[in-house]
Amino acid sequence: MIFDHFGDLQVHGVGDEGLYHEDTRYLAYQELAIDGVRPLFLGSSVKDNNSLLIIELMNPDLTRDERVLVAKGTVHILRAKLLWRDVCYEHIRVTNHGRESFDAEVSMRFATDFADLFEVRGMSRPRSGERLSSLVGDADVQLRYRGLDDDLRTTHLRFEPVPDALDEHGASFRVQLDVGEEAHLYCRISCERGSQVQAQASPADNYEAALSKAQAERARVAHSRCGIETSNPLVNLWLERSASDLTMLTTTLPSGPYPYAGVPWYSTTFGRDGILTAREMLWTDPSIARGVLAFLAATQATEREPERDAEPGKILHEARRCEMAATGEIPFGRYYGSVDSTPLFVALAGAYYQRTGDLAFVRSIWPNLLAALEWIDREGDIDGDGFVEYARRSREGLVQQGWKDSQDSVFHADGTLAQAPIALCEVQGYVYEAKLLAADLARRLGDDTLAKRLRAAAQDLKRQFVQQFWCEKLGSYAIALDGAKQPCEVAASNAGHALWSGIASPQHARRIVELLMSDRFFSGWGVRTIARGEPRYNPMSYHNGSIWPHDNAIIAAGMARYGYTEAAMRIFSGLFDSSLHFDNYRLPELFCGFSRRPAEGPTLYPVACSPQAWASAAVFGVLQACLGLDFDPIRPKVALSAPRLPEFIQWMRIGRLAVREHSLDMLLQRYRNNVGVEVMHRTGALELVVELQ
Repeated sequence: MIFDHFGDLQVHGVGDEGLYHEDTRYLAYQELAIDGVRPLFLGSSVKDNNSLLIIELMNPDLTRDERVLVAKGTVHILRAKLLWRDVCYEHIRVTNHGRESFDAEVSMRFATDFADLFEVRGMSRPRSGERLSSLVGDADVQLRYRGLDDDLRTTHLRFEPVPDALDEHGASFRVQLDVGEEAHLYCRISCERGSQVQAQASPADNYEAALSKAQAERARVAHSRCGIETSNPLVNLWLERSASDLTMLTTTLPSGPYPYAGVPWYSTTFGRDGILTAREMLWTDPSIARGVLAFLAATQATEREPERDAEPGKILHEARRCEMAATGEIPFGRYYGSVDSTPLFVALAGAYYQRTGDLAFVRSIWPNLLAALEWIDREGDIDGDGFVEYARRSREGLVQQGWKDSQDSVFHADGTLAQAPIALCEVQGYVYEAKLLAADLARRLGDDTLAKRLRAAAQDLKRQFVQQFWCEKLGSYAIALDGAKQPCEVAASNAGHALWSGIASPQHARRIVELLMSDRFFSGWGVRTIARGEPRYNPMSYHNGSIWPHDNAIIAAGMARYGYTEAAMRIFSGLFDSSLHFDNYRLPELFCGFSRRPAEGPTLYPVACSPQAWASAAVFGVLQACLGLDFDPIRPKVALSAPRLPEFIQWMRIGRLAVREHSLDMLLQRYRNNVGVEVMHRTGALELVVELQ
């Protein structure tokens, strides 16, 4: 739900305000008034764990017949809003701080448009569904809409106590308070779909019960993850905000937890976003990876459907349940137009096993992994040249199908756009890693023949990649090969992903790190997506010069993989410094790539999602890179390889670091050239190995 700072939804406010569910706006207008006038604003804030929005208001002068009956600031109004299980709960507390009794009307006006999210974003529709008559009871109102998909959507508002007046436009309560007394009003807004409307709320569905359940669930999730604390309170605030945002964005599906991509536009399942978020969080919370893998296996394409860019074995790009998706006005009901989700899915499965040893789960999705591998070798490499490439099949789908999916994100050194089919640099690395990790899984599942074939294919791909993508003049890998197999000789952050996957040669890795940390790429806040000086470079663009936290986390992990941990720590420092300038220490989806200037913060990108899942998880990915943290669930063992901490962290505690049924708590102390490690507590036989460089 996107409110103004009064806690209202204003029809004349910004266009994206509203209560959304499944990409439909279920409430577009809500305004609280006291004696018909808007209260005065005192303050509003979201609680640190994202559990509640708190708004504090007071009355203006309340007059009748030009006579002030209640002086300004006599009545305090507190609004607390909670989102839990498809319902928005609101508690309104009205307190009389005056010296006389108080009598006034508290009212709430409301309306909805049932707008599809894509309409809110600016798409026009020649026609829409039918608004049905509202149903009004003594204490509840049902605002109803039947869409072009023939689905009934209902905004169900329930009030407690029973309002003194109620219709389809609003509710009002007569509040009479003696000195020092307070009144409590409640509103429960359910987002309902289908013909079965929820029954009248039971006591277990009230605000207090929902708040208790929400807090208990947040506490359970927090305890299931590693606890991380550092010597720097500002780092702790960044870590806590990131963890809270991930909890807020993660929805429990029948297949398990899934991190929705971001607010407000991408609050749904995205394949690539879910996979990369799970990889960043794998060391601290493997359950996310399991949930992502289970959902993506269940939604894997089984047929060739060009209008959805679907092919057998391909992994989902995004799924939507809104009206326009159901009617086919947009192709995103289940859309498969990403070239990288499929190899990333395979690699996540391998990484999940290396973290957990959960071979039983891997076995359960093994047919899906085999289908994904077959897609990589057949439809993914349609011309048989050894590289995975893409070309849009659908009329309304994405032109560019890597993570940089702006239409102008893949181009040549003269600025001309690359023509499909396009083989992206980073995708070849993802395929390389996927085949190596799948080979290990095949061996553990008893298929040595497949394991040998996958390892050989990975090595062949690496040799071919290094030969055809390396651009000596750039000192980096080309961003892509175009449809004529010509390299796009553009210096891009994509090469950093080649470090992350391990496909880069060690000789090339040194030069790539030097380039990425040069002033052309590194702004002081982070690594730009495109180097300054390239023909389409623009620090205010979405993908051609901006800074993405998740991109930086992947690059840092790649640098550390090849032994360049000092460079990874510079990225860590830049992201930390940038977090200090964003509201609530929340890294957004992206920000502008302008160079760092004294006494100024980074420049916001105006429509970036915030929070956004893989940006929230970035701090955990960078932290793992700097610590060289790895796992062996069979021994079981936790390994730290050449661990380092930046100057702004003198010590760090990591608690509840679990491998299978074993766990340990450890304290890391920073020294000039290394890190000291002490085990504070251990359960089971978990071994800790520290390799100093």
